[in-house]
Amino acid sequence: MLLDISGLRAGYGGRVVLSLDALQIAPGEHTLLLGPSGCGKTTLLNMIAGIDTPMAGRVTVNGTDLTGLSLSRRDHFRGRHIGLVMQRLHLISALSVEGNLALAQKLAGLPVDGGRILATLDSLGIGNKLAARPRQLSQGEAQRVAIARAVINQPPLILADEPTSALDDDNCAAALDLLFAQSDAHGATLVVATHDQRVRQRFSRVLQLAGPRP
Repeated sequence: MLLDISGLRAGYGGRVVLSLDALQIAPGEHTLLLGPSGCGKTTLLNMIAGIDTPMAGRVTVNGTDLTGLSLSRRDHFRGRHIGLVMQRLHLISALSVEGNLALAQKLAGLPVDGGRILATLDSLGIGNKLAARPRQLSQGEAQRVAIARAVINQPPLILADEPTSALDDDNCAAALDLLFAQSDAHGATLVVATHDQRVRQRFSRVLQLAGPRP
């Protein structure tokens, strides 16, 4: 399995906000985490990405138990093995589009590959935005740059948090098309977390999160 979770309990300040006994996702699978705001979707993605540490349980990605790694080793592992598309895109405003993707390569300990950067942007239809700063991009272009940054290191796992919630129907469909196309192009597993019911029909596997019991 590409992703294997067991006995996961996550929360803050001693309060459990997410309880998940088991979840397994195979390589190349597309999985939707669906549920209302506050049910723990973002928390689960943060645990899978190794951004946060669970209160209990184990999260294994591509054969590596993230809960057994130090914070610095988790950061390094994430750069190499996990692509993130967050609800807030977090593009670095002081850097060009090319610079944002080059930084992702550097943070993963990889050499900067200008050819791969251009090819990735071209595949998303924004190769002409190489020198643009984030403030010069439309919302759709910025989202494509965020997707490019997530896949630039060809990770086996791509995580997307609420990638369609602020989009109209046409752009919602386009964003999903891009995520599917990029994950399939690299044989990556895709996990999308959202409360947007419009995307449900696009996924063959849906995990409904209801949040912790009171």
